[in-house]
Amino acid sequence: MKDVWNAMADPTRREILSMLRKHDMTAGEISDSFTVSGATVSHHLKTLREAGLIIAEKDKQTITYSLNMTVFQDFLKGVAEAFGAKGEENEK
Repeated sequence: MKDVWNAMADPTRREILSMLRKHDMTAGEISDSFTVSGATVSHHLKTLREAGLIIAEKDKQTITYSLNMTVFQDFLKGVAEAFGAKGEENEK
């Protein structure tokens, strides 16, 4: 979970996750949305991949990224619990 927290600490990485929530994107599409270098975006994608927050699928020369909903949802649940939010099962 520590890697997920570290990955979520950066605003650029949070923006990438927000973009991927809407639809899968290639590395080029993601990079086009930012003013930083492609290498910097690549580093952010690597960090997110290593934290398990995104999945990369390679098809020939193209890498398409998608949000790993299982890890993302587990992270959000952990955040909610850390700040005292109760899940539906605890409210009954």
